[in-house]
Amino acid sequence: MNRREFLRTAPAFAMATGVATSLGQNAGTAVLQPIPLPKPDADGGKSVLAALWDRRTNRNVSDRKLPDQMLSNLLWAAFGVNRDSASFGKSGRTAPSASNSQEIDLYVALPEGVYLYEAIAHRLNPVVAGDFRARSGRRAAATAPVNIFFVVDRSR
Repeated sequence: MNRREFLRTAPAFAMATGVATSLGQNAGTAVLQPIPLPKPDADGGKSVLAALWDRRTNRNVSDRKLPDQMLSNLLWAAFGVNRDSASFGKSGRTAPSASNSQEIDLYVALPEGVYLYEAIAHRLNPVVAGDFRARSGRRAAATAPVNIFFVVDRSR
């Protein structure tokens, strides 16, 4: 799915069209607030080689809420800020991009709504209230505690 298709079908489009956002246009649903994330835990854990050794596919998806620290670490590892200054006057990220274009946005679908991950502030900004996890196209995703959508904007 490309970015246009995502914005056409996903909750992010609801924000652009003014449907039930945290900006005061509440269409009968709860108003979402930004979620500050705890600082990523850079200490501890396994080495990369140990993590690769233990890597397995597990199709059993729990519906238990993800701890805030685990969500924080996951989002930071996916596309967080790991240094203040990098090339082209932007902060450095944990995932590389051509010419530091930082063309990836992470949309996070939680049971209460969809959020956009703001890496510099390390927080989740509300996009739209409501449970949109089932829209990922995967049956198990409908009850997973979190769905993360990587959206690429090639114009960056």
